[in-house]
Amino acid sequence: MKLRILEILKEKGKTKYWLNMQLGMSFQNCNNMVYNKTQSIKFSTLQALCEILECTPNDLFEEFHNK
Repeated sequence: MKLRILEILKEKGKTKYWLNMQLGMSFQNCNNMVYNKTQSIKFSTLQALCEILECTPNDLFEEFHNK
């Protein structure tokens, strides 16, 4: 699974900086999450992402295929 945060931000015309300010987390942690460089995500962060980006958890994730 991989997060589609960057794609959703582009669709909504928002920036990583905007998301970081909305989430109130460190820029490094936010950036790692946006670029799928994290191993886990807290449920509270997932809920906040859904509220901020006005989407569902299904919108946030896509299946990742290794080729």
